[in-house]
Amino acid sequence: MRLSDVLSKPISNEFQQVEGFLGNRKLGLGKQKKIVVGKVGLNFFCKECFDDRTFCSNDELFCVGVNDHLISIDCVLKCSRCNSSVQTWFLVESEDNISYSAPNVRILKRSEKLPDCVSPSKDRYGEYSELLEKAERAYRDDLGAGAIVYLRKTLEKITIKTAEATDIDLMTPKGRRKAFKDLLKEVDEKCTIIPVEFSAEGYKLFGELSDVLHGNYDEQDGLRKYQAFHRLVVGVIEKVKNNQELMSARGALGWDE
Repeated sequence: MRLSDVLSKPISNEFQQVEGFLGNRKLGLGKQKKIVVGKVGLNFFCKECFDDRTFCSNDELFCVGVNDHLISIDCVLKCSRCNSSVQTWFLVESEDNISYSAPNVRILKRSEKLPDCVSPSKDRYGEYSELLEKAERAYRDDLGAGAIVYLRKTLEKITIKTAEATDIDLMTPKGRRKAFKDLLKEVDEKCTIIPVEFSAEGYKLFGELSDVLHGNYDEQDGLRKYQAFHRLVVGVIEKVKNNQELMSARGALGWDE
């Protein structure tokens, strides 16, 4: 595996062995080196092409030494069809000395500067991709509370969108906005959007996400619980998506009749 393969994947806590790329020579603090590790490719939504596209780097990248275990990599990723580009930065950590012939590495941090013509890929989570990507960026920048707030917004959005799609009124008979607890319960009873694995804790999830807004979390609490919260929110998105696909399949077979 080459370093570009790791850089092209989602961030993971797992270390992966790659081919050596520093020629068994240590890279001093602030020293720059050109490395040949293959093209880095990440998916983004290109508004010029109006499609999810793979943005790729050149074959040669430049890295800067931090210490024996860390290097910083800056690169520009270009749309494979048009001239849109994304500036991307990686902080790569090695389990052992990063100059070894086959170091075990992982991405410690990644940051992108998206121009107006580029947004997060919509391939996996559709209209919820941008909020989830903002949550990921906040998490990568050690902003635990910010990351949790974006997850809360995502859960709110998918619940409200499902309510609207199934003609569930967002307002009470007195013209006030329904409490989210009541709306979530009504939507779940009609559409079953909470996965069965935590169906009894659907509102508990929202409640714990909301604790951030009330000052009951600090940054470290948010960072510590982020991955679990993220998986549960994504589980709701996947459940709704699966429900929609199954209903479409029923319709295609004429079972709705």
